[in-house]
Amino acid sequence: MGIAEPRDRKPNTALARIVEESGSSKKSLAHRLNKLCEQAGQPRSYTYRSWTNWTEKGMVPKPPIPELIATLLSDRIGRRVSLADIGMAARTAVPADTGLAFPRDPAVALRAAAEYWSTVNRRTLINGAASFAIGSFTDPTIRWLSSPDDEVRTARGGRRVGQADIDELRETAEEARKWDARYGGGNWKLSSVNACLDQRAAPLLNSTFSEPVGRQLFAVTAELSRLAGWSAFDIGQHGIAQRHFIQALRMAKAGGDVETGCYVLTTMALQALIRGFADEAIDMAEGAYNRAKDVAAPRVLSFAKLAQARAHGKAGDSASAAWALREAEDLLDSIRDDGRDPAWLEYYSHTRLSSDATEIERDLKNPKAALAWSSQADAMPSDQYTRATGIRQAVTASAHLQMGNLDQGLAVGQQALGILGGVESTRAQDYLRRVVKDLQPWANDPAVREFTHQSRRVLRPIA
Repeated sequence: MGIAEPRDRKPNTALARIVEESGSSKKSLAHRLNKLCEQAGQPRSYTYRSWTNWTEKGMVPKPPIPELIATLLSDRIGRRVSLADIGMAARTAVPADTGLAFPRDPAVALRAAAEYWSTVNRRTLINGAASFAIGSFTDPTIRWLSSPDDEVRTARGGRRVGQADIDELRETAEEARKWDARYGGGNWKLSSVNACLDQRAAPLLNSTFSEPVGRQLFAVTAELSRLAGWSAFDIGQHGIAQRHFIQALRMAKAGGDVETGCYVLTTMALQALIRGFADEAIDMAEGAYNRAKDVAAPRVLSFAKLAQARAHGKAGDSASAAWALREAEDLLDSIRDDGRDPAWLEYYSHTRLSSDATEIERDLKNPKAALAWSSQADAMPSDQYTRATGIRQAVTASAHLQMGNLDQGLAVGQQALGILGGVESTRAQDYLRRVVKDLQPWANDPAVREFTHQSRRVLRPIA
C-alpha cells in the first residue's frame, strides 16, 4: 500500500460533482468500490461515510484507492475520469530515501517495497528523489552478506497463493527479458513490469502461501524488481534502477534465496561500474560470489566473476581481470545437465562471455585480444539479443580504431549504428558516442564526417 497523502481539509467539490453526475448513492458506490478493491487484492470495507469524508472533508485514501475510485466513476458516467477530475491528482514530494531502505524486519521490508513499487507505478518519484548514490548500496550489501536469511512465513491473510500465480509472474518476467534484449529498456511494454510488481506481486506477498510456494513467490518477485531496475538502468534512470535493485535484493533475502541474491548483487555491481565506481563494483561482485559459492549454480557464479573481471578491466588491472575472466570461463565449462541451472540466466553463455571479454580488453587497450574475443561472440543471435549484438559491434569498432584501422572501425561502427538505431537504450547510445569520440583523430576524413552526420540522426541529446 502507498502512503496516505496530507491535504488541506477542504471539501472536494470536484469529486462531489462527479458523484452527483453519476446519479449513484454513496452506499452503492461504497459497495462497488469494495468489490473493485477485492479484485485488485486490496480488500476494504468502505461505507457511505467514507464517501462523505472524501467529498465533504477532502480526505484522500491511500493508493491505489484513488485510481479505483476513478475507474468506478468512469464506468458509472460512461466516460474516462482521471485523478485530476476527482480532485485526487495532487501529490506531495516523494521523500528522497524512498526505495532505499533495507529493513531488517521482513514485515517492514514488505511494506517498504510495496510503497516504492506503488510510487514508481504511479510515476510520482520526482527527479530529486531518484538520483543515484553509490553510498546507498552500502547497507543493503553489508546486510545481505552478513545477516542470516529470513524464514519464509507461511500465513499472512487474504486468499491462498497457488502455482498458477507463480507461473503468471514467471511468464511476465520471461516476456520482459525478451523484450528488453530485443528492443531496449525504453520499450513501452516493459512498463508492465512496474504494474505487475504493484498490482500483482505486492498483494500476493501479503496473502497466504505454503513455505515452498512462498520461496518461489519471493524469488520471482525479486527477479521482477531486478528486471524493472535493469530497464530503468538501460535508459539512464539510475536512481530508480538503484531502488529497484535494493528491493530485489531484499526480496531475495526474505525468501532465503542466495542464488537469486547473488544475481541481483552482481547486477548492482554492474550499475556501480557503469556509474564510474569500479572499486566498489569489484567488492560487490566478489562479495556476491563468496556469499553464494557453496550454494549457487555455476552459471550464476560465473556471471559474478565476469562482472568482477569487467570492473578490474575498467580499473586498468589486467592481471586481476584475466584471472577473474578465466574463473568465469571455468565455471561455465563446469555446467552439467543436473537440473540446477536457472532458466532465468540461460542467455548468459560462452558467446555472451566473449562479448563482455571484448569490452574488457578494449578497456585495457589490448585491441588484438579484443578482436579475438569478438570473433568468438559472432554466434550470438542478433534477432534475439539485438542490443547486446549492437553494443559488441560498437566496442569492436573502437578496438579497430585503437589499432589505427579506420576503414574496419568505420565499417563495424556502421553495423552498430544500424543495429542500435531501433533500440530504446541510453546505455547503447553511450557506446555509439564512444565510437564517435574514438573517430576524432580522423575528424577531417570525409567518411568520418558522414558517419558523424548519420550518428546525429540516431543519438539523442544528453539530458
